[in-house]
Amino acid sequence: MVAYRDPRRGEPAAGKPLNCAHLNRRRLLQSFAAALAAQAWGVRASAKTLPRTEAVPGGVAKVALGASKQPPRVRLGNDPVLVAREGEAWVALVGIALSSKPGSKLRLKVDHFDGRREQFEVEVQSKEYASQHLKVPPGQVDLSAEDLARYERERTHLQALLRTFSDTPPATLVMLEPARGRRSSGFGLQRFFNDQLRSRHNGLDIAAPVGTPVLAAGAGRVLDIGEYFFNGRMVVLDHGLGLLSLYAHLNSIDVAVADAVDAGRQIGTVGATGRATGPHLHFSVYLNAVAVDPTLFIVESQK
Repeated sequence: MVAYRDPRRGEPAAGKPLNCAHLNRRRLLQSFAAALAAQAWGVRASAKTLPRTEAVPGGVAKVALGASKQPPRVRLGNDPVLVAREGEAWVALVGIALSSKPGSKLRLKVDHFDGRREQFEVEVQSKEYASQHLKVPPGQVDLSAEDLARYERERTHLQALLRTFSDTPPATLVMLEPARGRRSSGFGLQRFFNDQLRSRHNGLDIAAPVGTPVLAAGAGRVLDIGEYFFNGRMVVLDHGLGLLSLYAHLNSIDVAVADAVDAGRQIGTVGATGRATGPHLHFSVYLNAVAVDPTLFIVESQK
């Protein structure tokens, strides 16, 4: 949080009228300080700058926190939760893991700046996702010892990365479509290989020719780039307050770690690197360290 100290050099003498210019300057500085304090922990938002919400596996739940001058701090377990202003009140936006069971409850701990503490529960609702059944040779499903060791190293690195929670809030919580193309595989798709559920699709696939520009879905900074076993060439952006986006299977990468990028800036091109059956962009969105449905954030999906 940004600390603020009143810059006044003294109070007006007793019995004398307060100078209007001095009063206006003081009020302006106090308002500016309050805005800075709020920005340190929350996003000022409206219906046009918030994602769609639904309390389902892979969805985003919205929890009303009430009105106050400064945003509360909210945690889900050990993970901080994004807080945004909606009108005159604050709301928590909670990412719900795809693995969450319908009927289970998420427990949020809320610390208000006036010292009050509250707890909220979110009950996870049910949602059916599409399924895909594939018959493939066993060698294409089971990894070799060497590949498995590499995958585990990369998975550990990525899990730590996804817990990034920077204090700079995103300007908006809605996103641009990151590439032009056909949405070829939706979020939450259950993939059965040889009649065994082996994966849940944690992103949105956009099929497009190799070299198609890939754009930053929102303003942020480059948190990670690299070449991964499954994801191929990949970029991860940090948008602030635990909101991250991931771009995988890239043919080329046009940014470096720590670069600041504006929404719509080209960060790479579509490819088929890693484990991909053809050229496409795999686009994921993460909130409080779990993958959530990107279409809840994309502007076109809100029309």
